[in-house]
Amino acid sequence: MKAPLLSLACLALFTTLTPAAGLPPMLDLPGTGQDPTKIDFTQMQVLKGEHALVTHGDPKWKFRLHNYLAFHEGKYWCIWSHGPVIEDNPTQHVRYATSPDGLTWSEDKQLMPPSPKEGFRYIARGLWVRDGRLLAIVSHDEAFNEKGKVHFFGKSLQLLAWEWQPESQSWKELGLMMDDAINNFPPQKMPNGEYGMLRRDHERKVSMMFGGVTSPLDWKAVPLVAYKGEGFAPEEPDWWTLPDNRLLGLFRDNSGSFRFYRAVSSDNGRTWTAPEKTNFPDATSKFFGLRTSRGYYVLVSNANPKQRNPLSLSTSDNGVTFTRMAALPIPEKLSADPKITNPLRSASTETFQYPHVIEQDGYLLVAFSRRKQTIEVVKISFDEIERLRQ
Repeated sequence: MKAPLLSLACLALFTTLTPAAGLPPMLDLPGTGQDPTKIDFTQMQVLKGEHALVTHGDPKWKFRLHNYLAFHEGKYWCIWSHGPVIEDNPTQHVRYATSPDGLTWSEDKQLMPPSPKEGFRYIARGLWVRDGRLLAIVSHDEAFNEKGKVHFFGKSLQLLAWEWQPESQSWKELGLMMDDAINNFPPQKMPNGEYGMLRRDHERKVSMMFGGVTSPLDWKAVPLVAYKGEGFAPEEPDWWTLPDNRLLGLFRDNSGSFRFYRAVSSDNGRTWTAPEKTNFPDATSKFFGLRTSRGYYVLVSNANPKQRNPLSLSTSDNGVTFTRMAALPIPEKLSADPKITNPLRSASTETFQYPHVIEQDGYLLVAFSRRKQTIEVVKISFDEIERLRQ
C-alpha cells in the first residue's frame, strides 16, 4: 500500500534531521590540502580556452543574467533573463541566441514578450532537450513586495515551459510545470529513469521535484529543507548522481558561512541526509556541477569567498572530493570588443557569476554573466582539463 502524500512529505522533513552523510572533505588540493584559507586566488592557474561575447546590455535593456546553454539541431542555444534595470524588475523577459560553434552568436531574439500582468517578471530557468524537442523553462511572478521593493519570490510564483517549433521557427508556450516553484537548473535523469530538479517556493523552502517522464508538465515534489531553518540559508541548489547512484545535493549558503553545504539522497530524491557545511569556499553565488563523459566531475563556481572573481573550475574523480582547481580563461576587461559601445557599470574588480556548463564534441562550453550586464562564454577542450588533472 502506498503511503499518503502527507506522510511522505512529513517523512522527507524528518529525514533532513538525520545524521550527516559521513562523506570525506569536499576539497583537498595539492599544496593547500583541505584548508581553503591557504588558496591564493591571485596566483591560481588559468586554463587555456576561447572566449566570446553573446550579448551586452544597452541603455534600454541593461540587465543580462540567468544564462543557460543547450545543443540542439546541430547548434548551440543560449537563453537569459533580459531586463530594464539590474535586477529582476517588471517587464523582464527572456531572450535567446544561437551559434554554430559556441563562439559566433546570432543577434538575440525574444523568446516571449514582457508579462501582460502589471508588475510581473519572467526569469530564465533552463533549456531542456527532451525526446528530441527543445524546451525553455521560465518562472513567472510579481517582482515587488508590499513596500514596492524587488523581492524573491512572489506568491503567484509559477514554473512554465515553452517549446521550440522548428516548422515556424518560434516558441510556443506549453503550460504550467508546477505552481509555487522556481527551479535552478533544467531537469536531468535520475538512476530510476525519472527526471529531477531542485525547487524553491515563494518562501524559498527547498524541495525535490521528480517526474517529467509521461509529460514535461507532470511533476511532484517532496520537501528537503526550509530557508534559514536548519542553521543555514540554502539558496540556488544543484545536484548530480554519484558513481554509486546516490544523489549529492549542493547548496549556496546565504547566512554568511562562505561555504557550500551538501546532502545525500539514496532513494532518488525522496529523502535526504541533513545538509552539512563543507570546506569548499564560496562567494555566496550560483554554481554548476556535472559529470562528464570522461567519468570525472567538474564544478564551476566563485570559489574566492571575498568576491565573484575569479570564476573557477574544479574537478573530482568521485563527485565528492574535488582535488584540482583553476581559473577560467576570462579576459579581465571587454573594452576592446567592438560590440561594447556603451558600458553601463564599472568597478575596480570585475564580477563573473551564474555559470552554466554543457559538454559537446570534446569541449566544455561555459556561459556566465559579467557585472550582470553581459552574457559571455568560454570554450575549453578536455585535453586542457586533463592537463589540469595531471
